[in-house]
Amino acid sequence: MIAQTSPLEIASETRTSAPGLSEVNPSAHRLQVSIALAIMIVPAIGAIEALRLVIQHQVGPIEWILFAAMYAVHMGGVTIGLHRLLAHRAFSTSSALETLLVIMGSMAGQGPVLYWVSTHRAHHAYSDTDGDPHTPQLHGDGRWGKLRGLWYSHMPWMLSRRIANSSHFARDLLRNRSLVRLNENYFIWLALGFVIPTLAGGLLHQSPAGLWYGFVFGGLLRMFIANQAAWCVGSVCHMFGSRPFRTNDSSGNNWWVAILTFGEGLQNNHHAFPSSYRHAVRWWEPDLSGWCIALMARAKLVWDRKHPSPAVIERAKKPLTFGTTAHGSKGRS
Repeated sequence: MIAQTSPLEIASETRTSAPGLSEVNPSAHRLQVSIALAIMIVPAIGAIEALRLVIQHQVGPIEWILFAAMYAVHMGGVTIGLHRLLAHRAFSTSSALETLLVIMGSMAGQGPVLYWVSTHRAHHAYSDTDGDPHTPQLHGDGRWGKLRGLWYSHMPWMLSRRIANSSHFARDLLRNRSLVRLNENYFIWLALGFVIPTLAGGLLHQSPAGLWYGFVFGGLLRMFIANQAAWCVGSVCHMFGSRPFRTNDSSGNNWWVAILTFGEGLQNNHHAFPSSYRHAVRWWEPDLSGWCIALMARAKLVWDRKHPSPAVIERAKKPLTFGTTAHGSKGRS
């Protein structure tokens, strides 16, 4: 991690065997762990408080509208902005819309834009091999090994000392001064994701209690459910799901994850065609982010969309070649 580019990126001290990955020093690791634990634990406490309010019949349409609106901002910013636009360059857009999408994605609490993109590109570079930051496949065989891998890839991987370096995986983003500034102000955007629903709740309810309701439902509960769903993409979808395409890894299509994550759960499709703006290869597959990008293209807000041709899609369905397995643990996407 690089101190000059991110509040979470602090100089590393030890190189690892995988190029582009290194281990942060102990003091940086303590900060990293503190932030990661806060993102895991505090929203979970908020979810418990939301449940209490529901049980006590203190919740009405305003709270659920705020939750849904902020969930859409959260998930759309991550899937359309951080993932498809910046990590994979699946389409192009204006600097203004790019800035908006990065701010939306930063509200998710999944890390600054440089950290997010670097981690995701490392995931693709070393998919389900030793360099993958969050693979569930390297934690032993048998039921216990699979459960341990599933758990590790869902959340504890964020506590690891090993990180993906932006100087290796995100050089293109480092050359963009606007993105670097957005990255440096990550905690402002993170806080904004709580300030907006809190103020909206107060204004809509015209009471101090409304501030709390907005904070809990549009802030904490939204972050808890949206991030749990997003983390299932790296854990559940690399353990369970259909695999119609040759990817040389364990990525699978999981529809219930795809619905909750606006299409991200179509992981086998995505790993087969990582630069495609759509994760769906058939019109009926659930990919809300892909549909939104298509609508933005009609409005001329985005352009240069990438998507594989029918012939490329058909070729990817061919049987695995010699030296790979159906599980795909030997290769990379």
